[in-house]
Amino acid sequence: MADYLTLDYYLECVGDIETALAHFCSEQSTAQWKRVDYDEDFRPKYGAKVIDLVIEGELPDLSYPVTHFETGPVHACRVTIAHPHRNFGPKLPNLISAVCGEGAFFTPGVPVVKLLDVGFPEPYLNAFEGPKFGIDGIRELLNAYDRPIFFGVVKPNIGLSPEHFAEIATESWLGGLDIAKDDEMLADVTWSTLEERSHVLGDARRRAEKETGEPKVYLANVTDEVDRLIEQHDIAVRNGANALLVNALPVGLSAVRMLARHTKVPLIGHFPFIASFSRMEKFGIHSKVMTKLQRLAGLDSIIMPGFGSRMMTPEEEVRENIRECLQDFGHIRRSLPVPGGSDSALTLETVYRKVGSVDFGFVPGRGIFGHPMGPRAGAASIRQAWNAIEKGIPLERYAEGHEELKAMTDGSYDKK
Repeated sequence: MADYLTLDYYLECVGDIETALAHFCSEQSTAQWKRVDYDEDFRPKYGAKVIDLVIEGELPDLSYPVTHFETGPVHACRVTIAHPHRNFGPKLPNLISAVCGEGAFFTPGVPVVKLLDVGFPEPYLNAFEGPKFGIDGIRELLNAYDRPIFFGVVKPNIGLSPEHFAEIATESWLGGLDIAKDDEMLADVTWSTLEERSHVLGDARRRAEKETGEPKVYLANVTDEVDRLIEQHDIAVRNGANALLVNALPVGLSAVRMLARHTKVPLIGHFPFIASFSRMEKFGIHSKVMTKLQRLAGLDSIIMPGFGSRMMTPEEEVRENIRECLQDFGHIRRSLPVPGGSDSALTLETVYRKVGSVDFGFVPGRGIFGHPMGPRAGAASIRQAWNAIEKGIPLERYAEGHEELKAMTDGSYDKK
């Protein structure tokens, strides 16, 4: 199967299942197998084909009201397709066009489609560079081993001048934060240009490093039009940003791959746009597919919806996305998973236990910058919570001797 990608789909087929699946394979590959009056058949070399089928049962109707013209019984199916990657090559836009495009989602007899997973053979993976730094590179940059990496989203996320932003970020670094980051909504704007903000934050980062004796990271958001990404990278890095944030799906995975090849610092992806096609259980694309593709495109770290009701993501789906960052993927380096959403010192142990290792990023926003004693105390409370975990001491008991953590556990922090 070295010449094929494997594609796992959930499908709801209307009418004859075999006919629907024949259309499904044809539409995403050869489209039609011969021309009139020509003795040819390209299917053996270029055609997608079904290699596994499980019919889960007959349904009373489609799970979603999709307009279609076929008639007959509706069956829920799990299908594995083998698709020749010679049809598109190691090009992410072409790959996505084939497996998530018109052929897959507009097939006669298959109105409901969800792409659940993609399997890549080694020859295909070998054409990709993947992350330039990965988990090990990020740890080396921060000299941070045997613990999670502590991020913080500077809040308020919109409206702060570069100077005020730097003041707040500095306080968090001094309190023990590893990485102070731009919000995914804050990029190059007139009231806080990337040029000015990265310069001010670069200087602030270096001062914080000198004062603490520890490496720190300013994570600058370079999300922009594709033709400006390289320029934005160069501006931010020149001015002192030592990691970059990009909203991976809005700019496109091909743009991420271009930026990953160019970058001189770790590249970290955020998740806008993903939920819009992954949240429905039986339609769209599973979020772990996009996590896998982001790793393939070269992201050193991937921020994703985390645990808890705030992010509206099933716990097992979060775990699957974390596994996609950490599991073996040929020569492709591991990406640091960063499951986030309404976290604080109070949730750190829960996230740690659910991830199952220290190889994750922890990314509070209000949990640091909304701390009742300020962002320095907010960052300190995170480090204190980790110390309690390492020592095996219950959080409430450890907080008795640590006022920053105490302020979180005694109810003075508004968790809403």
